[in-house]
Amino acid sequence: MTAVILDGNALSLRLREGVAAEAAELAARGITPGLAVVLVGEDPASQIYVRNKHKAAQKCGVATFDHKPGSDISEDALLNLVRELNDDDKIDGMLVQLPLPDHIDPEKILDAIDPAKDVDGFHPDNIGRLAQNRARFVAATPKGCMTLLAEAGRDLSGATAVIVGRSNIVGKPMSMLLTNANATVTVCHSRTRDLPAITRHADILVAAIGRAKMIKGSWIKPGATVIDVGMNRDENGKLCGDVDYAQASEVAGAITPVPGGVGPMTIASLLQNTVLAARLRRG
Repeated sequence: MTAVILDGNALSLRLREGVAAEAAELAARGITPGLAVVLVGEDPASQIYVRNKHKAAQKCGVATFDHKPGSDISEDALLNLVRELNDDDKIDGMLVQLPLPDHIDPEKILDAIDPAKDVDGFHPDNIGRLAQNRARFVAATPKGCMTLLAEAGRDLSGATAVIVGRSNIVGKPMSMLLTNANATVTVCHSRTRDLPAITRHADILVAAIGRAKMIKGSWIKPGATVIDVGMNRDENGKLCGDVDYAQASEVAGAITPVPGGVGPMTIASLLQNTVLAARLRRG
């Protein structure tokens, strides 16, 4: 068996075309969706990600407002910046790029973002709405994963879904989305016993652990759909996911590549959320 490749690059391009059409419709009414991105410090991976967001937003007609304070910014100063962006009418969506320096409490910063501008979907208000299946903004990466699953044509109702990783950014919101879609969901983590035995039962396997090639082909149920959220470097410095792609693609029915799978979908989903925020804020 050779897995169908779920091409995030091609699908995200279609989604961004839809965002551009919506932004053009808003522009005809004198509205330009605005996205503020706060990047603290010089983390190379974050810089690349923010740069890609900026390019994609420009192509879609979304205005971007980048703020790049140094890593020595105080927590109070960063909170003040967030409050200023909350009050800025040009800003429809806002995200603070993680990770933050050790001296800054990320929960305090994320909690300060206006939930109506929280296009990353990390504010407790938006997480609570998601848990109740009445989401306003869904975290961009899980939202992109769900779109990939829809593109694969997977019927999630009654499916056995296993998520490896329980982060607030991916694992937990992903579990809520799959539960809301009537899948039977298991969330695994560092304390899970006999992880391969659990993943082998998964019709849908989502890997979001940040460990290069940890999920082996023998851990995967034949014909399963595998969504690899990981972005790592292997022993040769090459980009790879949390799944051993060479092995998994011989067992799975469908699989996302790394790069070119979930990553582009995250950016497209973020822009979808930004346009939605502009619509909601302006009625």
